[in-house]
Amino acid sequence: MNSDIFLNIGVIFIVAALLGFVAKWLKQPKIPFYVIAGIIIGPFGYNLFQKWGVIEYLINLFGQELPRLFIQNPDTIAFLAELGIAFLLFVVGLELSLKKLKDIGMVATIGGTIQVLTIFSAGLALALLLGFRSIEAAYMGIILAFSSTIVVVKLLVDKKEITTLHSRIIIGILLMQDFFALLVLSSLAGLDNFCVSMVLFNVLKIGGFFLVAFLLSKYIFPKLFRFAAKSNELLLLSSLALCFLASVCAMFLGFSPAIGAFIAGVTLANLPYNIEIIGRMASLRDFFAILFFVSLGLNFSIGDGLGILLPFILFFLFIVWFKPFVIGLICTLFDYTKSTSFFTSISLAQISEFSLIILGMGYSTLGHISQSTFSLGVLLAVSTMTASSYFIEYKNKLYPKISSLILPFRSHEDMKNLEFLPEDEEDYNVILAGVNRVGYSIIKSLKKLGKKALVIDYNPEVIKSLMKKKQPCFYGDIGDPETMDRLNFKKIDMIISTVPTIEYSMNLIQKVKDKNKKAVIFVTAEQVDHALELYDLGADYVILPHFLGGEYASILLEDITQDLNKLVVTKLEHIKELHKR
Repeated sequence: MNSDIFLNIGVIFIVAALLGFVAKWLKQPKIPFYVIAGIIIGPFGYNLFQKWGVIEYLINLFGQELPRLFIQNPDTIAFLAELGIAFLLFVVGLELSLKKLKDIGMVATIGGTIQVLTIFSAGLALALLLGFRSIEAAYMGIILAFSSTIVVVKLLVDKKEITTLHSRIIIGILLMQDFFALLVLSSLAGLDNFCVSMVLFNVLKIGGFFLVAFLLSKYIFPKLFRFAAKSNELLLLSSLALCFLASVCAMFLGFSPAIGAFIAGVTLANLPYNIEIIGRMASLRDFFAILFFVSLGLNFSIGDGLGILLPFILFFLFIVWFKPFVIGLICTLFDYTKSTSFFTSISLAQISEFSLIILGMGYSTLGHISQSTFSLGVLLAVSTMTASSYFIEYKNKLYPKISSLILPFRSHEDMKNLEFLPEDEEDYNVILAGVNRVGYSIIKSLKKLGKKALVIDYNPEVIKSLMKKKQPCFYGDIGDPETMDRLNFKKIDMIISTVPTIEYSMNLIQKVKDKNKKAVIFVTAEQVDHALELYDLGADYVILPHFLGGEYASILLEDITQDLNKLVVTKLEHIKELHKR
């Protein structure tokens, strides 16, 4: 058995690596290729190759041991998949610092709750219409309501978008979904005999678990991990020990180990050592992430064949169309732009790893659902996670092409209350797009230079703050064609964009050059090759935030070397400025 497990893991990573090279060569997201790796080496791939006569041919070439390279019984690594999900949720919890969500708390809590209840109700109704038994329909409604924290966060990190407004909204909604998923997991055993008192008891247990974790993170863990941080090895070991301790406690309380691992991660997320812990967990995180995505392919099955084809098509459309539509409308209700609503909603068009855990418990542990329903759920997970990886990868190119078709999402005509515009266009000669990055310092410098700036930002809270200061501004997104149409590029001397999306910067340069060849163009990039590409297109200067940060630090270092008192003054001024923001 041990040798088979070692062989299985080896085959998984060899095939995943080969397909990873293919994905890189084709410039495609890697996640779908990891899933394909699982399909190839799993039962589905083996049966397909055997049907085509490929297996017999390969046996004649390489010998009778060849079938061992296929994982015909995915249960042999089931424990690794379960461990992988728990560990991945621990790392996700580490990255979900509640402090980062303070400016999107309303849309995350109220909006996230509305989304879960709406999608659950609609999914339940659709399943009943398709003839599912009541309990199976309830399971379908539940799994459709949640989106994948693992897939979405990984893709946003890979694209370096984790700090953007739409990413913070996404993480806030995912955090709310995860809370509901914990409640569901704790209540599955009594789903066929639903009892309000049982649900309330489970809510109290989870609430107590969170309360204990919060108290420990506030009074015990800071001192404990301050001591552990003196040794890199001890810091890593302490973090893993807490992960497994919380998982064991969750099991004793009757919950999934993944719940405990997630709570452990959230507990450590607010400690000052969470970044260092995440850094040390990065390799393990990627190891288990690959196992998780390959395991989806291993569980791939067409179930009853044509029998699940119609439900699959309808549920797939429900997830990739209706679900984003609902999330986009919710974002619209909270005064976010069409582009922010679109980016948020399209990123959540999949079902969750929690959905897979729920399906697994419902099928193998509790016997609530049939093999065909389980297969349908796995097929939906594979297909929607794969599709959404493309949605997230290419959303910036997709949005301009379909923005005019997203009629229900809030247009700029509906946002007149979120603008403070000068009476005459002559009252501004600079356009600044994007404030909540380096834009605050730019506004300050422009005022010193006597420049009059019109500010554009897609965060309603930022615009409200600027309106109170009587700063000319309006609510919009430089990547939105509607916003571009509102700007009079002919009258300006300069345009500055702090938005690092290269597609937006390329479009902006082209628009400005067409209208006003004398205007000075500042754009922002996060990669050196993107900066060079923007220079080739005609940008006058490309802001590289990390590069400028290093330059500023070096200038500051030279300035205070001779007089350390300057450092104290600079520090106090910096703290004062940060409090203003």
